Amino acid sequence: MEKKIITISREFGSGGRTVGHKVAERLGIPFYDKELVNQVALESGFAPKFVEEHGEHSPSSSLFSYAFAPQGVPGVMNGLSTADFLWNIQCSVILQLAEKGPCVIVGRCGDYVLRDRKDVLRIFVYAPKEWRLAYGKENNMLQAKDEKGIKDEIDKTDRNRAAYYNYYTQNRWGDAHNYDLAINAALGHDACVNMILAAAEAKEKTMEG
Repeated sequence: MEKKIITISREFGSGGRTVGHKVAERLGIPFYDKELVNQVALESGFAPKFVEEHGEHSPSSSLFSYAFAPQGVPGVMNGLSTADFLWNIQCSVILQLAEKGPCVIVGRCGDYVLRDRKDVLRIFVYAPKEWRLAYGKENNMLQAKDEKGIKDEIDKTDRNRAAYYNYYTQNRWGDAHNYDLAINAALGHDACVNMILAAAEAKEKTMEG
């Protein structure tokens, strides 16, 4: 595998972003998360915060939210809804980043966008709910403070990510068949990193053979 392109999809609170960053550091390749958001913002004209909030999450956990999305102004967003307009630009940016060379891309349906490339290792990071709840608390990832609010926040974020992914890819978010490797973050982030590196090496060998 001449180009080690790795996409990381993850449940909220699993620390998938941290795992991806560590993998990129170990391989000495670019890590695209905030940088991807900033590039999409630059090309779309939307603020980075807006892109971050709408470029990976459905406006609600229901696919019907897309059916009733308002259309954009012709000549400005080509008559597309804001969600579709962002999706098109996001896909273009991800494809451009992959063409540049080896990298790790977090979220934003990267696994699907790069589906036609044979040099992509697709990872899904998950973890038990209680583990994610504890991890989210420890790392100040959550806006909610009480136990019920925290659980609801995790569930809502996952539902919205799933709705977004399922709508744009026609696949099911989190389905192991869509990934090369699904890893339980509760085993430890360092263990996850080692498994991803081993999988990348194994994939490289299968492509060489």
